[in-house]
Amino acid sequence: MCDDFQCKLYNRFPGNFKCDDSDCQPDFASQCKHQCKYAGCDLCRCRCYLYCKPCQWRYITRFAEFSSYVHYVDAFWQGAYYALPLNLNTINSFFGKNMKSEELPSFLNSIRVQIPQPANAEEAVLSKIGVELYDAFYRNYTRKQWGMDPKDLDASVTMRLPIRMNDDRRYFTDPWQGIPKGGYTTLFDQMLRHKNIHLALNTDFKAVRNSVKYRKLIFTGPIDEYFDCVYGKLPYRSIEFRFEKLSQKYYQHMAVVNYPNEHEFTRCVEYKWLNGQHHDKTTISRDFPCWNDNEPYYPVPSIANKALFLKYKELADRTPNIFFCGRLGAYTYYNMDECVGQALDLFDKEIKNDGK
Repeated sequence: MCDDFQCKLYNRFPGNFKCDDSDCQPDFASQCKHQCKYAGCDLCRCRCYLYCKPCQWRYITRFAEFSSYVHYVDAFWQGAYYALPLNLNTINSFFGKNMKSEELPSFLNSIRVQIPQPANAEEAVLSKIGVELYDAFYRNYTRKQWGMDPKDLDASVTMRLPIRMNDDRRYFTDPWQGIPKGGYTTLFDQMLRHKNIHLALNTDFKAVRNSVKYRKLIFTGPIDEYFDCVYGKLPYRSIEFRFEKLSQKYYQHMAVVNYPNEHEFTRCVEYKWLNGQHHDKTTISRDFPCWNDNEPYYPVPSIANKALFLKYKELADRTPNIFFCGRLGAYTYYNMDECVGQALDLFDKEIKNDGK
């Protein structure tokens, strides 16, 4: 699988390394593919917003110039828009208050549910912000996104978004943020332009695993599939993107709006906001979470799935010279900055000194 993790890793290889990559998809890094114009607007399937630590930013900007895009998200609830992650302004607007930053911790403490050791995604949120905010912004969004009740999911699912005690409404607070000009396809194309990198698309790893020679193997496909699902299949959540072109300049007031409740979709994206395009028409897409074995996007972090993954991890730990990485290989919900950092760390720790 040639995903963003592998693209970043491969370009770290010095001249005395050679690497082969197989991917059953027709495009490299297909889940970040920059697609053609649609109603005059450039599209990218998964709308990756890159935010990094300084060392990661220095590395990634070698391959592309980045825009100064800063990501903002609103949630639409009962006819009004509220900034995410939850922050001082969001909570003031929701409850009709005018609190200052120093008053917010005390207020949240007064409405939170006393749960000393939250055992699942629902309890994790209730223990921090109480019932009303949980019902408005978390409960149904989580059900739609994962196809499961929050009570059956690990607490980490709902704790990915912070609760801010100030009025900073940026989705990410990292100082290094942006989107590559020309799209992610251009970025990854530059990463893979090396005489020692051989890329085989439309190629199932299983079809070539016995013919490819290697000293080290980086596998970023589903870890259960590598071991032929010997313990059973791990579930992965996917998304169906439904695109629509509109004869109007703009559809919404920012790039991403979440719909946490009655709508079937979880969010709506308007692409013009991502790259600053100007056009008389616009293109949007809506995210409909689904189950699709051919497009695995998200590992599903339930207690049962974690136990099953640990069985595969035990097998992986006993398999020499193979590294299972990325969301699918490590069965972990990683953000883009984490993928960048882990690829660079893996190279430095396990591969850099192996070339002869």
